[in-house]
This record gives sequence, structure tokens and C-alpha cells, in this order.
Amino acid sequence: AAERLQCNKIALGHHRDDALETLMMNLFYSGKLQAMPAQYLTDDGRFKVIRPLIECGEKEIAEYAQAMAFPILPCNLCGSQDGLKRDQMQKLLDAVEKTHPNVREVMLASIKNVKPSHLLDTKLLGANANLQTQETTSEAQEATSEAQEVDLPAISGLVQIEG
Repeated sequence: AAERLQCNKIALGHHRDDALETLMMNLFYSGKLQAMPAQYLTDDGRFKVIRPLIECGEKEIAEYAQAMAFPILPCNLCGSQDGLKRDQMQKLLDAVEKTHPNVREVMLASIKNVKPSHLLDTKLLGANANLQTQETTSEAQEATSEAQEVDLPAISGLVQIEG
């Protein structure tokens, strides 16, 4: 349909809970640290796929749709059938949420704050060395910037300020 309509973007309705359930299914069943990308290019490069609701909770979306009297269209696509692993992940999240009320927000924050240098994927070793160098350079630049902002003679010998 996107091609027929001469569109270059396809918007999907996946939300935060879909991304977290996918992350958990990949962790538990596939041995992968992988969620859903907020956007990507199709394999043939013709379309950009976006997920504009990826940071919104399913419950909040449903409440908003009801308040706005949006029609709800039934979906029988992936993840909507009963008895799937996705249901188990949702139940697990619900159980954790009872003792950790903002677990979904924290988990979303975690997939937006990845530290590749702290993972064990050997394919990332070269990238990790690069990242660690960049992080060290960035930390040094931050320290230099902070030292320039704070004019204290007592600490001037601790940070070398250039230029």
C-alpha cells in the first residue's frame, strides 16, 4: 500500500510495552539483547519505518483513545493471540510492577542508555575500545570545562587546561 500511495514512511503502532516484551522475549528465549528500533530502513531501502508510540505505555494509549472516542479496530496480528510468550512477559512485568511501580519507565530508560563497553559481545570489542577512548576523552573535556568554570587555585594543578 505504501508503494501504491507513493509514501516513503510507514508508521507502526508498537508502544513501550511491545518493546519491553520483545526485549524480555529476546533475553529469555533467544539469548539476544535486542528490543525494537524506534525507526529503521526496510531491507530494500525504499521505506523508513517509524514507531511514533514506542515511548508511550499501552494503558495510557488506551485511556487516551477512549477519552477521545477513537474507534478501536481489532488486531489479529503478531502478539495479539492468546497464550503466547508475549502474554507471559506481560504477566511478568505486571508482577514486578506490583513491587516496583515504575519498572516499565526504568526499563525503557535502560534501552535508551546502553553501555556497550559493559557487555560481553566479542563483536563489540573493537567498538568498545573506541567507545572507552571516546568516553575518556569526553570525561577529560568535561573536567576541563568544569575547571574553567570553577576558578579555584587549589585545584588548578589537577586538571591541565589548554588554550
